[in-house]
Amino acid sequence: MAKTRSTNVQTFTSGTPYKLILLFALPMIAGNMFQQAYVMCDTLIVGRFLGVHALAAVGAADWFNWMILGSVIGFTQGFSIKIAQQFGAEDFSGLRKTIGASIRLSILLSILGTAAAQLLIRPVLTWMNTPKQIIGQADLYLRILFAGIPVVVAYNTASSILRSLGNSRLPLIAMVLASILNIVLDIILILVFHMGVAGAALATVIAQLVSFLFCLNALRHVTFLKLEKEDMASHAQLNKELIRLGIPMALQNLVISIGGLILQGVVNGFGVLFIAGYTATNKIFGLLDAAGIAYGNAVATYAGQNLGAGKLDRIRTGVLHSAIMGIITAVAVTVIMIVFGRAILSLFISGTPEETEETLRIALRYLYFMALLLPSLYLLYNYRSALQGLGETMIPMISGLLELATRMTVVFVLCKIIGSDGIFWAEIMAWVSAAILLFIAYRIKIRKIEKTYS
Repeated sequence: MAKTRSTNVQTFTSGTPYKLILLFALPMIAGNMFQQAYVMCDTLIVGRFLGVHALAAVGAADWFNWMILGSVIGFTQGFSIKIAQQFGAEDFSGLRKTIGASIRLSILLSILGTAAAQLLIRPVLTWMNTPKQIIGQADLYLRILFAGIPVVVAYNTASSILRSLGNSRLPLIAMVLASILNIVLDIILILVFHMGVAGAALATVIAQLVSFLFCLNALRHVTFLKLEKEDMASHAQLNKELIRLGIPMALQNLVISIGGLILQGVVNGFGVLFIAGYTATNKIFGLLDAAGIAYGNAVATYAGQNLGAGKLDRIRTGVLHSAIMGIITAVAVTVIMIVFGRAILSLFISGTPEETEETLRIALRYLYFMALLLPSLYLLYNYRSALQGLGETMIPMISGLLELATRMTVVFVLCKIIGSDGIFWAEIMAWVSAAILLFIAYRIKIRKIEKTYS
């Protein structure tokens, strides 16, 4: 990758596409794996030392947690699209103004998101039919996590800026530091101070704060990002454009998570052991899709920079290379999960022999369902991110609506026919339907852009 005016940034506008994408994705894959390591550490310690009920409580909170955090993070992802395009065009003055506007909007977003989240916790948990044995622990867990929303927004804003500038190495280092700290804090807060699920939540918030501070320090050393007073001034047109990019991505995550909330409500109806098994598999889901997310982030930055530079032929080649790498990786992950899935899941589950065996059976069945259709998820990430990098955020949002519709239709129809397996089918069919829509939309979008430039 060619370097541009700073050791902390890199450009995708020259060089072999698949090499650029792979080299950019590898640190993010490692970062996602470290992030998953501390998610798994939370789950392992909660499941092994606090028991099945605590594990179920954390699991019952998962989708609502993602609904809130995914929505606010979606805005920061939208902001990064504009940043990548301006960096590709070498419009550094405009880039600084965009970053200034992103900071202002992120602060406002943090305040509104925190207030809304805290008000919604108990009503949503009740609406989801959360069992009374675990609703108190789920409530406490979410209270602490949502108090850290400003930290989450700050970290994702800083790391998104770095990735938009072609740097995936420093966010990786930040994630490694956070992962190690999270594990240490889990041990101290849960095993030493006996804080229960509250300790797991507090450890996560503190670890993300460290990640943010590291990324912020890295941005301070990018020479052309030295913000002046005028860069922080409000620009109505720029604010409107960033909100236009951010809202569809936030709504996309919101819609997907609403589907997950409804699905969690159905899951809750099958009892605590089913919730625990479902949670155990969801907690290692990051092992399945870590590479897919990384390839997607790489493609979004790659497409954005090359669109800014007007190099459309490189976009087609890079997106195709990423899709091929994604399919190969997904197949490899599937094989690993089939071979080692039982051993991995066993780490998270404890209880009586009967409870453990039933919970493991549920978790393993869910894992096999997801692993076998994993290539469709990797293609979903690839084409959704490519569209976002090209500035198209409405179609990815619509794909979220399609995921919601598919997930709900399948779960409510199949659960009546085949029982709990309908939940597993709902997840993978949502992936397939969205992947098909996004592939078609990408082909149409790139042709329109080529006509505009011709």
